[in-house]
Amino acid sequence: MRQLASRLRRLPPSCGPVRLIGVDGHAGSGKSTFAERLAEELGGAPMVHLDDLATHDELFAWTGRLLTQVLEPLARGGTAHYAPYDWRTRRFDPPRPLPPAPVMVIEGVGAGRSAVRPFLAQLLWMELPREEAWARGRFRDGEEQREFWDGWVEAEARHFAEDPSRPYANGLVRQLPKGYEVLPGPGGTR
Repeated sequence: MRQLASRLRRLPPSCGPVRLIGVDGHAGSGKSTFAERLAEELGGAPMVHLDDLATHDELFAWTGRLLTQVLEPLARGGTAHYAPYDWRTRRFDPPRPLPPAPVMVIEGVGAGRSAVRPFLAQLLWMELPREEAWARGRFRDGEEQREFWDGWVEAEARHFAEDPSRPYANGLVRQLPKGYEVLPGPGGTR
């Protein structure tokens, strides 16, 4: 992880002064855990979770919010302000500031979608078959989320069929018994 973080820090800025690193993959593939460890290795890099921008009614219709609240302000060198969605109350919380940093991480299903890729310095894909990832996610979330997962699986499959991320990934991340392995991705290195 140290070598990856060092390489990412040396990339040219991609979103104003920020080197924005995308971590994408199927739900349940370990994106959040990997992204948190990567952000820590990057010296506490700020992180945006796409779950904070999606809603129950708009699982994948968050692109406009991401662009206007986060990416466009950062691209201008300014502080972003985004309102995270509260999945329990089903409403947005007050906006929180997100100042630019040398390296930032954006993680979630769709972090490598076509509208986001121009802002990314690097796209990493969690390399886990979707059925295995979904099984892990269902187990993690328990029986009370079964109905949500039934709808999610269909929505995620449709999303990646229409706007795939993996073909553009610069690195494929495989979780090992201890740590991670990052292999070259189909999108090549930058």
